[in-house]
Amino acid sequence: MTATTFRIGGDLSVRRLGFGAMRLPAGPGEAREASLQVARRAVELGVTLIDTAHMYGWGANEELLAEALHPYADGLLIATKVGIVRTDSAEGWKHDARPDALRDQVEQALRRLRVERIELLQLHRIDPGTPLADQLGALRELQAEGKVGRIGLSEVTVTELDRAREIVDIASVQNRYSLVDREHEPVLAACEAAGIAFLPWRPVAGEAPGGAAAEIAAVASELDATPAQVSLAWLLDRSPVILPIPGTGRVAHLEENVAAADLRLTPAQRDRLDRLSGQA
Repeated sequence: MTATTFRIGGDLSVRRLGFGAMRLPAGPGEAREASLQVARRAVELGVTLIDTAHMYGWGANEELLAEALHPYADGLLIATKVGIVRTDSAEGWKHDARPDALRDQVEQALRRLRVERIELLQLHRIDPGTPLADQLGALRELQAEGKVGRIGLSEVTVTELDRAREIVDIASVQNRYSLVDREHEPVLAACEAAGIAFLPWRPVAGEAPGGAAAEIAAVASELDATPAQVSLAWLLDRSPVILPIPGTGRVAHLEENVAAADLRLTPAQRDRLDRLSGQA
């Protein structure tokens, strides 16, 4: 039977199906009110892992979650990410994981989230312009000061993960991964071997290629479910360290996603979905 919980870092227990807050509009007006409702409904439905980042609205997403959920329910983990800053360039952002920059972003996150300690802090991207030892050393110092509980990474290779683990304990990895996008299969395997939480972002990646889409739809029809629910159920069944964080700005879609945790694939259905990797 598929486990419904996972202990991040070996001690922080969360339900495996979480919520990604990136899609929540944080501007004023009706859209913000809807976002507050979605965040609160997620907790009502039993979600205990919510993912945000400094980059999501440059702090506005963190402030939104605090407005919606503070004081936080016991057992609720809000993970955030640092290491990217806003610029006036065409991309609108750049890497910046210099120690002073990371410390500043963590201090801002503590204030915006209204907490004294961030239980899971992830490096949004490894900064190619700063030695990795300096980046992770800064986070390790913040951890020693009690401002950070556990350290994670995002969008890394197996080699980068191995190098990072020589410097500091890594509790999580957040890479792009889904039923139809398995580029980071080696990273997932490394995380599973080490007991590291693997948080796939974009876990339901839009429309699948033709043949894959038809197969996913067929399994969904057999289970009286949606293709998105099948995709999430497959992730939960794929590895015990996978913690999907699907995002949405609508309550109905949130409820649909959370219900995927109760969906059970038969061995035959799992096998059919597993074979889609060659079509993705």
